[in-house]
Amino acid sequence: MKKLISLMASIVGIIMIIPAVAMAKEKVGWLVVVAYTKDVKGLNLWWANLYNENMFLFTILTGCIVPVLGIFLGWVGDWAIRLTGIDVTKRELAEH
Repeated sequence: MKKLISLMASIVGIIMIIPAVAMAKEKVGWLVVVAYTKDVKGLNLWWANLYNENMFLFTILTGCIVPVLGIFLGWVGDWAIRLTGIDVTKRELAEH
């Protein structure tokens, strides 16, 4: 039964794509995605230019910066919770 439903969904999907392919009369060029930098200054301008000019370095830096900032924000959150008096080191699971 699951195979039949999957087959029917595939057939319906293909049938729905056919009109879109038929309507595509002219070939279109590649879509270019760039960051808008007209009114941007400072570090944001550098970051936007890095995105526009060197996508590989942008990806590497983003992959390194996001986890570091996540760890930092987690540490700040733990510190703020400790200030309220909640003990974040001990945890009792209430699953039964």
